[in-house]
Amino acid sequence: MLYLMSERGRMMEEVEQHKIRAAIDQHWAASVAGDQVAEHEIYHDDVVCEYPQSGEVIHGRQNLQALRSHHPGRPSGFTIRRIVGEGNLWVSEYVINYGGKRAFTVSIMEFRDGKVSHETQYFADPFEAPTWRAQWVSRAP
Repeated sequence: MLYLMSERGRMMEEVEQHKIRAAIDQHWAASVAGDQVAEHEIYHDDVVCEYPQSGEVIHGRQNLQALRSHHPGRPSGFTIRRIVGEGNLWVSEYVINYGGKRAFTVSIMEFRDGKVSHETQYFADPFEAPTWRAQWVSRAP
């Protein structure tokens, strides 16, 4: 009997994982499409989103959606590199193209009851690789 309950619990966890992954996929698809409403359905009303590089903290889904919808440089492209996660912690790596300038981005999402309760985003500009490392590396496509 214990084995069956354990198996049932594992199956329920897998179902929850699939729901979270589907919600993340829908979130990024809506972001690519510029659908502000659908993009923000993934967030709890009391979500906290941090941008550590600028020191900004956005409190609440309404503020997060308003901030993003008023961004002066609308992205001209958006590419997901990978999404990994388990349980309530998921990480997305993606590249945003702002009029020819790429921003390499990492989003760390923490889920509560199937919605994002906390997100931290890091943004990085590309840089030229130093020549002294050339003998040990290959170039990414």
